[in-house]
Amino acid sequence: MQKLSIYDKIISPLVTEKSTNLSEQNKISFIVHPKANKKNLKKNIEKIFKVNVTKVNIINKKPRIKTTRGKKVRVKGFKKAIITLKKGQNIDLTTGI
Repeated sequence: MQKLSIYDKIISPLVTEKSTNLSEQNKISFIVHPKANKKNLKKNIEKIFKVNVTKVNIINKKPRIKTTRGKKVRVKGFKKAIITLKKGQNIDLTTGI
């Protein structure tokens, strides 16, 4: 099995209404690799974006069946990380890496 690089653990930023409201509290949401853990995510975020991370919360969203217009559709699950930054720091998600 291949070893993941620091860029492989963070798949994409999660931009939703709820995550936008969390940005006022210095929190940013990312979709991360299923095998990522808190320690590695903290190191990777600090290296990539050059910020100080104070806290990392990880949430596993399980796959589920959703009914849309009478059809059953499978919604994939994913792993979400909410990163809390030190006060006064932020990450601009619009510029990219």
